[in-house]
Amino acid sequence: MDTKALLSVANLSISFGTPKKRMEVVHGVSFDIQPNEILGIVGESGSGKSVTSLAIMGLLPTKDTHIKGSITYQGESLTAMSPKELRSIRGNKIAMIFQEPMSSLNPAMKCGPQVAEMLLQHTDSSTSEAKAAVISLFDQVKLPDSQRAYNAYPHQLSGGQKQRIMIAMAIACKPKLLIADEPTTALDVTVQKEIILLLKELQQQHQMSILFISHDLSLVSEIATNVLVMYRGNAVEYGNVHQIFTHPTQEYTKALINARPSLTTRYQTLPTIDDFLGDQDVTPIVVTKEMRAAQHAALYNTPPLLEVKNVSKVFFNSLGLFQKTAVTAVDDVSFNLYEGETLGLVGESGCGKSTLSNVILQLDQANSGHILYRGQDITQLNSSAIRTLRKEIQLIFQDPFASLNPRASVGKAIMEPMKAHRLYASDAIRKQKTLQLLEDVGLEAAHFNRYPHEFSGGQRQRIGIARAIALQPKLIICDESVSALDISVQAQVLNLLNRLKQQFGFTYIFISHDLAVVKYMADQLLVMNKGQIEEFGEADAVYEAPKKAYTQKLINAIPKGL
Repeated sequence: MDTKALLSVANLSISFGTPKKRMEVVHGVSFDIQPNEILGIVGESGSGKSVTSLAIMGLLPTKDTHIKGSITYQGESLTAMSPKELRSIRGNKIAMIFQEPMSSLNPAMKCGPQVAEMLLQHTDSSTSEAKAAVISLFDQVKLPDSQRAYNAYPHQLSGGQKQRIMIAMAIACKPKLLIADEPTTALDVTVQKEIILLLKELQQQHQMSILFISHDLSLVSEIATNVLVMYRGNAVEYGNVHQIFTHPTQEYTKALINARPSLTTRYQTLPTIDDFLGDQDVTPIVVTKEMRAAQHAALYNTPPLLEVKNVSKVFFNSLGLFQKTAVTAVDDVSFNLYEGETLGLVGESGCGKSTLSNVILQLDQANSGHILYRGQDITQLNSSAIRTLRKEIQLIFQDPFASLNPRASVGKAIMEPMKAHRLYASDAIRKQKTLQLLEDVGLEAAHFNRYPHEFSGGQRQRIGIARAIALQPKLIICDESVSALDISVQAQVLNLLNRLKQQFGFTYIFISHDLAVVKYMADQLLVMNKGQIEEFGEADAVYEAPKKAYTQKLINAIPKGL
């Protein structure tokens, strides 16, 4: 144990359960955090990152939780402290930013008073002094209108603004150690970059240490000086971030670095964790510019499958009895989509990506313009014809858990659309087709009778894919379908989507705020900004030579690694 360290974790083991049925999830992990240091902890879901951080904060449940080893803060043992002693440190000397700001903030309470609570709890500030301090904090974390943010409820702010509120709350009492647990996971790349720069700036300004937790090693390399790589509860690599990123010694670390789509080289399939940890050859096949040009020549020598012509969608918000305000979500958008193509649709939250997909699916009606599917204008269809169209155009949702019925087995969830569209003669045949679909997406026939909560995030996304392809559609819209997944699981799902495209001849509209992922998947790239098409062209050409400042901003925000 380093006596000069701000925080020392030595041989930490954490297990849950009764003595008869106990499971160890963290196995003898050790690391130090020095004053003014940023340490990154990186690893997949289930690697023990968040459990370790909760143990430091003293937030693990007391019942059936067993902690061995030591956690020492400025020479004092945190594991030996009483709940009252921990409360005086938690939020005051050690603070935490949680992964999901919406579930961390009280939805029934205004944002300003929530942050003021921290100051009233840990300092002698009066209510008026606390309010003034909070508004000053909101200015520090660069909220655009600190006075408005003080009086706003969480649902009235964007994801990036809510995360800034959480950062303001965490730094309110000027802690010596800030734990940031996946603070940018669900954010746009541009907002993610802003949050990273903000954390670095605040760290220098307040002379504090940061423990930054993420599943993305490229992102960690943008902020941390040292990094700890965790895998299945073990510390597999620990050291300087530059050394680990450029010369990793462990196969798992190599896998984490290589699973993210390359920004310079296009591979036929992405290397996965299993490839690196198994006996497979991990030298990926490179797709050359000539190969890609030949594919595109064949692809675009056919009539378009989908034609979107001058489509606009306006929403009206009521401001009172006689007052309405118009918000143009999609503004005069036109493009063609060809059979067998993957069209990448990229832009920040609120740019109109999902609204455009809803209009194509006829879940929302366009205010103007036309959408032709196989030459037929689908904006003019009646409800019966739209129901038939649903079989041809399917959607893979962003959050598979929210889109699956928790009370229905996955087999039933996949069979349901087949029954609704009267596919196949009997349930026995539908079940047989469902078992085959489960195997097609990399699951097992034995999973048929299991429920959504029994699966990991990556497995649930595979179930969502199986349900989408159950009707043998021609066009599939993937709406942020990999944004919440670990880098390694993301690589598996992207490979799966490409394999299914080859196998079944699918056409994709692939929506994401992550330009690196979209560039890898897409033939053509469509960049949206404020409801309009900002830039459109061949994906590699747009990335290599973006014409618009907005596209350049999106590209510059991608974590590049070292």
